[in-house]
Amino acid sequence: MNNRIDAIYARQSVDKKDSISIESQIEFCKYELKGGNCKEYKDKGYSGKNTERPQFQQLMRDIESGLVRKVVVYKLDRISRSILDFAKMMDFFQKYEVEFVSSTEKFDTSTPMGRAMLNICIVFAQLERETIQKRVQDAWYSRCQRGFKMGGKTPYGFRTEPYVMDGVRTKKLVIEPTEAAFVRQMYEMYADPQVSLHDITKKLTADGMRTYHGRPLSRATLSVILRNPIYVMADLDIYEFYKSQGTDIYNDAADFAGTNGCYYYQGKGNTEDKHKHLQGQTLVLAPHEGFIPSELWLKCRKKLLASHTYQPARKARNTWMAGKIKCGNCGYALMSIFNPSGKQYLRCTKRLDNKSCPGCGKIITSELEAVVYQQMVKKLASYKTLTGRKKAAKANPKIAALQVELAHVDSEIEKLVDSLTGANNVLLSYVNVKIAELDGRKQELLARIAELTVEAISPEQVSQISGYLDTWENVSFDDKRQVVDLMITTIAATSDSLNITWKI
Repeated sequence: MNNRIDAIYARQSVDKKDSISIESQIEFCKYELKGGNCKEYKDKGYSGKNTERPQFQQLMRDIESGLVRKVVVYKLDRISRSILDFAKMMDFFQKYEVEFVSSTEKFDTSTPMGRAMLNICIVFAQLERETIQKRVQDAWYSRCQRGFKMGGKTPYGFRTEPYVMDGVRTKKLVIEPTEAAFVRQMYEMYADPQVSLHDITKKLTADGMRTYHGRPLSRATLSVILRNPIYVMADLDIYEFYKSQGTDIYNDAADFAGTNGCYYYQGKGNTEDKHKHLQGQTLVLAPHEGFIPSELWLKCRKKLLASHTYQPARKARNTWMAGKIKCGNCGYALMSIFNPSGKQYLRCTKRLDNKSCPGCGKIITSELEAVVYQQMVKKLASYKTLTGRKKAAKANPKIAALQVELAHVDSEIEKLVDSLTGANNVLLSYVNVKIAELDGRKQELLARIAELTVEAISPEQVSQISGYLDTWENVSFDDKRQVVDLMITTIAATSDSLNITWKI
C-alpha cells in the first residue's frame, strides 16, 4: 500500500478561450502535490455529464488494482457534473482508501464537513448545467414561434434560399416545381376514398418519381408528406381543425389568410402517437407559401386520422430477429407474412411498397432462425478465445476522432444558441447561419459514428449469452431478442445469401 502513487485527472470538453487547458490544469495540480511522482490521466473532447471517458475509466481500474492513493483535480466539475456519478465515485474512493483533492476548492475528504461541502458543490455544478440546457431549450422554442426554419432536411417539394426575417438572415422554403407537381398528385390521388398509400407509391414509382437521395417513394415517406401542414395554404379551416384537435396555435386566427404554409413542432409533452393525437403539439405560420388548397389537405389529413394502417409501434412477436433482419438486395426491413396454412415467411417491405426491389426470394422464418442461431453459436465460440476477444475489443481510432469533433460541434451549437438572449441583429444573423451549418455537420457525424460503432460485450455477458445459447429452446422470446441485440447489428438475407454484421 505504501508504494501507491498520486494521480492527476484533467478533462477539457473543447478548446475555447474561456476554458482552462488540460496542461494548465495539470500544472495547478502538480503545485498542490508539491513535487513527487504522479501519473497523469487526460480526457480531451469528453463531457463531464457522465463517466464514459477512457482515461477516467483507466483511473478507476488503477484504483481498483491498488495503484493509487490520492486523486487530484483542478476543479470539481473536471471529474464529474452528475450528483449520482459523483456519489458513486466517492463511495468507490472510500472503499479503496483513496484521498480526493480539488486544488482550487481545497476540499479534504477525510472529514465529514469536507464530504458535505463536496456534495453541495456538485449540486450547484449540476444546477448550472441544467440552467444552461433550459436556456437553450427556451431559445429554440422562441425561434420556432417566430417562424424561423430550424434546420433539418428540406421537405420534398421545396428548396431553400436566403431570407431576412426581423433583421436576421435565415433560410426560406421556396416551391420546387417538379417535386411540387408530384406532391399535388399525391394529395389528389389520396383524396379518393378508394385509393390507398400502396396504390400511390406504386403509381408514382412507376412514373419515375424519386424522393431523398434518389430513393423510390415508400408508404412511410408518403404518409409524412400527406400529414405535413408545411404544404397547405393555411386558412381559417386549418386553424379550426388544429384548434379542435387541442394543438397549440401561436398565431391569431386573423393571420390564416389562405396563403402561407405552417411549421409543426412536437410539443414538450409526450403522446403515444404524435401523428394521430395532435394535442400538445405546436402550429406556427411559416413565411413561405403553401401550394395545397386547405380543402384538399384536410380531406387527406382526416382520412389519415381515420386510417388504421399506421399505428404506434408494437412489440415484436413473430420472430426474435425482428428489427435486425433486412433484405439482402435493397437493405429494407423484412416483415413476417403468413400463408393460408399458417407457415411464416419473410417478405421485403420495399417490394411490398412499390415493387422497386426484386425481393428476398422465398425465406421461411423458422429455417432462417435456425441458420442464424448456428452462426451465433459459432461466433461466440470464436469470441471466447483470447485472440478473438482482443480482435473484437480493438478500438477504432476513427470513432474516437469523430466523437471528439461531435463534442466540439455540440458545444459550439450550445454556445451559439445561448448567445441569442439579448443579442443584437448583427450577432443574430451570424448565429442563425452558423447553427444551420453546425447542425448539418452534426447529423453527418452521428451517421458516420453509427456506421463505424462496434459495441463490445463484457466477459460476464459472454458467459451469460453462452448459457442462453446452450438452452436456446427453453429461453423466453424476450431474452432471445436481448441476446440477438447484444451480438448482432443487422442480418441481411435473401433465399440465396446471408450476411450478418456482428457487434462482437
